[in-house]
Amino acid sequence: MFFLTKMFKLRDKSNPDEEKPFLDHLEDLRVMVTRIAITLIVATLACFVYKDELMKIIRKPVEQVWVDKHEATLPVELGITLDDWERALSLSEITPPLNNFDSTLTETWWKEVGDERTRTLTEAAIVYRAAEKLKEEKRKPFIESLPDAKEETRKMALEFLKSGPSTNLNAEGNLRLMSSLKPTETFMLTMKLAFFAGLIVSFPLVLYFLLQFIVPGLKDKERNALWPALTIGFGLFLGGVLFAYFYVLPNVLTFFYEWGKEMGISNDWRIGYYISFATTFVLIFGVAFELPVVVMAFVKIGLLNHSMMRETRSYAILAIFVIAALITPTPDMMTLSLLAVPMVILYEICIWLSYFHEKKVNKLEAEEEAKRMTRLLAEPKPEPDHHDDHHDEDHAHLDLTEEHEGEDISDHHDHADYMNYPGEHRSPEEEDPNFDPLLPDEDIPAAEKDRE
Repeated sequence: MFFLTKMFKLRDKSNPDEEKPFLDHLEDLRVMVTRIAITLIVATLACFVYKDELMKIIRKPVEQVWVDKHEATLPVELGITLDDWERALSLSEITPPLNNFDSTLTETWWKEVGDERTRTLTEAAIVYRAAEKLKEEKRKPFIESLPDAKEETRKMALEFLKSGPSTNLNAEGNLRLMSSLKPTETFMLTMKLAFFAGLIVSFPLVLYFLLQFIVPGLKDKERNALWPALTIGFGLFLGGVLFAYFYVLPNVLTFFYEWGKEMGISNDWRIGYYISFATTFVLIFGVAFELPVVVMAFVKIGLLNHSMMRETRSYAILAIFVIAALITPTPDMMTLSLLAVPMVILYEICIWLSYFHEKKVNKLEAEEEAKRMTRLLAEPKPEPDHHDDHHDEDHAHLDLTEEHEGEDISDHHDHADYMNYPGEHRSPEEEDPNFDPLLPDEDIPAAEKDRE
């Protein structure tokens, strides 16, 4: 419920213009889950058709560990492979009993089985296995006591004594012949393997449906930009899967194989445990490599920015190592580092991407503002309308007359005429230098008489 609430808040923040009630969020969630489920079912059934190829692919890393470790103990000078050595060990169990019947029977059998080199290698394996049962100081003299007719066999056996290859097909656990413990285990493992393969194949669609739910209300331009983002996301996911499959998984298996060998423990790994371990391991790396997609989505929404990521870099690195320690199926430091170090590098790339993104956004905003200002300055200014001015003045004159109703309107008219036409009318002071504005008009002649 906590994660659903956070996801719904993220939806509302990414699309603030449209607020949905809780039940509508649940309906969108149901549609998303249904689409993802149908996609995974179809992809799983399609991958189930290629179950044999998928089983070979998933078993290749562990078989490669077995081959590399045993081929390292074979003499390089002889130029033999692990398959040659295993076949020689198998034939060495049959040849000695045949010699008890008749040597002619043994010669006839060898003509049917293989060439002369295979026979020499098998004889050297027989001598080497016999010498391994003796004390260490007696092994070399025993091999050197072979007759001169078996010179090639003696040389091969002495090289085996130096390199020390395994004389038992199941020594330290034969990882190439894994076994199941339950009648239904093989079928269920095949379905599980097909499901994980279907998840990898259909990951772009799964990511698309998930982003549709988290970031709703996308415009056409944003929808068009979503597909390149999905392509990059699938490329990162596939890169993480391939990196784990070809590099990390073989190194992890080699580490645990050697650890068991040094402890004297037989590495009899079961196919069920191995497939669960390998598929989980590979998918964890694929999802972890999606870090740039998640971070850049938060940058686009506005939850993160360049300065925030740069200032909290140390906390992010610590969180990455803690998360890597929790999600990796192995507790060793090597596996943790193989997952955490690429994630830290990807996070640093995200910081630079957010910087360039913000720089681009600021540049676009500045260009838009400059265009807007240029457009405003280029627009012609409206010319004043004299008719409207006179109309306003008439309205002002009417308001003035209404305000001073009951007063002598002629004075106002004279003042208005003087203010509007100063070139044609003169002030009372200019007409009569003895004009006193404090005296009424009817007292002016009396004042003139007094002055006379």
